[in-house]
Amino acid sequence: MQTSERLDFGPIDVEYDATIIVPRPWTLAQSTWAAELSEALPPGPLLELYCGAGHIGLAAARMSGRTLVQVDDDACACAWARRNAARLAIDSDVRCGSVESVLLDDEQFPLVVADPPYLRADQVASYPHDPVHAIDGGPDGLGEIRRCIEVAAVHLAPDGVLLLQVRGARQRDDVAAHLAQSGHSLRLIAMQAPSAERAVLRLEHRSP
Repeated sequence: MQTSERLDFGPIDVEYDATIIVPRPWTLAQSTWAAELSEALPPGPLLELYCGAGHIGLAAARMSGRTLVQVDDDACACAWARRNAARLAIDSDVRCGSVESVLLDDEQFPLVVADPPYLRADQVASYPHDPVHAIDGGPDGLGEIRRCIEVAAVHLAPDGVLLLQVRGARQRDDVAAHLAQSGHSLRLIAMQAPSAERAVLRLEHRSP
């Protein structure tokens, strides 16, 4: 049995073990931005994609007062997300499966937060303590980011917001190029960058 750890994370603390990716303290910036934006958004639950231990969504839910739907395709991550939600008494529906398969066709959310794997496959070996599945974004590092954008485009409410974690300004530019080339319904509105290799993008549906 793995030894569990606990991390203070803004308004909550989060438990996890070595079977899942260690929560990064800087990702609290994503939770805080989500809570700030939540005040002006329509009612409804917050959706967290690639939730891991659940810390980003749980902190955002605690700060905003919203309920949660959390998604991950790793059973260990889902178990920790459920455990953390129960321990913190936060209303969260944790669903284990691919991001495309666990949401109902007609489900829409005013706010989506996502922390998908974003390393290139050839960079994964530089992070030996992280589970490969949690950090491998495919040959160009954008495979799971693109999946996330497609899912969010379907499930975002008309005035909704997606806060998407990426690896710095270069991936921001890659996302912007992907949206432009694909004629996507989402557009890049803003970015917060805690450091050169850390960024959260704000995406919204295009105006009619």
